Amino acid sequence: MRQLTKPAALLAAVALAAMAGSAQADDADQGHFQVKVLGTAVLASGHVTKVNSDAAGLVSSGAVTGTRANDNAVPTIALEYFFTKNVSVETICCVTGHHVTIGAGAAAGQGAIDDVKIIPATFTAKYHLPLGHGIKPYAGVGPALFIVLSDQPSAFVQGLGVTRTKMSSEFGVALQSGVDIALGHGYGLSFDAKKYFVSTNAHFYAGGTEVLSTRNRLDPWVVSGGVSYRF
Repeated sequence: MRQLTKPAALLAAVALAAMAGSAQADDADQGHFQVKVLGTAVLASGHVTKVNSDAAGLVSSGAVTGTRANDNAVPTIALEYFFTKNVSVETICCVTGHHVTIGAGAAAGQGAIDDVKIIPATFTAKYHLPLGHGIKPYAGVGPALFIVLSDQPSAFVQGLGVTRTKMSSEFGVALQSGVDIALGHGYGLSFDAKKYFVSTNAHFYAGGTEVLSTRNRLDPWVVSGGVSYRF
């Protein structure tokens, strides 16, 4: 996992400082949970950062010099716990599916990996700023684990002799910002954006032999909107 950027470090410091002072806060929201049901757009921005091995010569021949992943829209559930009205922790649950296409080189436009299913398990510490009238913008930061459930070689790379693919599950960091808008009686609206910093290794095999391995930066934007209920 890469080192935290300066914005990530600043958000982490703010969140931790707020949590450190939360024990002294007199807050009616303390101990409350919030559940969110969201529609989420996963906007992939991945690309190859390193070629680990290239026994098949796919990169050295110029056939494959870059890749890209498609965007996707999925339902998401988020669960949040409030230590005070200003400080909370949140985790999300969803499964997003993608396919990876060769983005540059002689084989540009051809598929590389199909049916990629990922759980972007995320846990963030958030600081909320009540503005009045039920409007609470927030910022957060925390660890993320991209769990790759499945993937398979595309028809194109199978035609080149690839029989199996494997993308690694990896830890990363998520930066988060958004706003909650209270509607009354515990209900509300929520709008959220997360920027992930995470990479994966993509392995291509012909039988039991690895013929290509690349390091790929995923770094998607995950943008959500939906309804919430606090209890």
